[in-house]
Amino acid sequence: MSLADTAAVEEPFPIFELAHRFILYDTATITYVRAKYNIAGVLIGGLPQAPQQNVFLGVPLELMPEEARLLCEKGVAHVVDDVKAHKQSFLGRGLGDEERRAYQASLRKQGQAAAGQAAKRTEDRKKAGLTKLAERGDWNDIPEDMFRSPRAPTKKKVKRPTGEVDAAANGDAPNAMSGDDDEQLFAPPKGGLLPQSGLSRTTSNTSVSGGGPEPYAITPATSYPPLTSAPSDDAALKLPDVPPSYPLFKHLHENEYFMAPGLRFGCQYMAYPGDPLRFHSHFLCNGMDWDQEFDLQDLVGGGRLGTGVKKGFLIGGQVRIGEADESGDGQSATDGGEEGVRTFCVEWGGM
Repeated sequence: MSLADTAAVEEPFPIFELAHRFILYDTATITYVRAKYNIAGVLIGGLPQAPQQNVFLGVPLELMPEEARLLCEKGVAHVVDDVKAHKQSFLGRGLGDEERRAYQASLRKQGQAAAGQAAKRTEDRKKAGLTKLAERGDWNDIPEDMFRSPRAPTKKKVKRPTGEVDAAANGDAPNAMSGDDDEQLFAPPKGGLLPQSGLSRTTSNTSVSGGGPEPYAITPATSYPPLTSAPSDDAALKLPDVPPSYPLFKHLHENEYFMAPGLRFGCQYMAYPGDPLRFHSHFLCNGMDWDQEFDLQDLVGGGRLGTGVKKGFLIGGQVRIGEADESGDGQSATDGGEEGVRTFCVEWGGM
C-alpha cells in the first residue's frame, strides 16, 4: 500500500483505547503513520485458522503509550474510548434486529465459504493420494478409511428388542454380521480401476443433506466501514500517561529514528535508523531521570550485551534547567535537543 492509497486518512484520526492499550484498526491509518510519522507499532492480531501461532500476525496494531502520546502532541490523532465509541456508533444509532440478523448472516456466509474451500483442499489432497497409489498398482498401502464412506456407520453394539434377540438366537433373523459388506468394501477394485474417491461420495452426501460443511467462526478484525469519531472538547487534555523515559523516546524520534519495544534485549526501546523492515537496530535504549542513581553492573551488563549483539547501549534523560552546566563543559540545557535531552552511548571494547 502506497501513500496514494492512504490519501483518505483525515487528521486528526482516532486512536482507540481499550483496556489501557492504544489500538489502530484501519489498515490505511496503520500505513499512513508508518510512512509519514515513523510509527511502526506492533501487530497483535492472530489468524483465525491458526490462533496459537505468533509468527505471522495482523491487524490491529498496538501502539506504545509513548507513540500515542507523541501523535496526540503533534495534533494528528486523538484518543477515543473504544467501548464507548462502539456503543454510541452501533447501539446509539438504533441498530435494529433486521440489521443485526443481516450482519450475522453475512458472517455465517463468509464462514461457510472458508469451510468449503478448506474441505475442497482436503478432498483434493485425498484424491491426489489415491490417484498416485492407483498408478503404482499397490492397493495394500491405501488406508482402509479411504475406502469407507464418510457416513458409513461404525461397528457398535446396537440394543435390540427382546423379541428380535430371541429370533436371532433361533436362526430366524438374517445374519447381519456376515462380513460380506466388509469384503466388498475393502477388496481391490475389479480390473484395476480407481475406486470412487471420497470427494465424489462427500459431494453426493453433502448435496443430499443440503447442510454443507460446518461454517468457520469469523472474527472481524475491524468494523467496516471503520469507526470515525470526531475529537471531543477535552480530547486535547486527554493525553496518554507515559513513563519517565518519554523525553528520550521523543528525542530519538525527532532525530528520525524508528522506535520499537526493547523487551527482547532487556531494555526499554530499540532505535532503528530507518524502517525496521529494512534496517537492524543501532541502539538499545534506556531512559532515566537526570539525577537517577543506577547500579554500575547494569551499565556494564548493558554495554556488554549491546556490543555482543552489534549494537550500542544508549542511556539518556532530560536535563534539569540550571543543572546542565555542573560538569564545567559549558553546555547548556538545550544543547542536547529541543527538550534538553542528553544521551550517552556505551560500547564495550575488546569483544
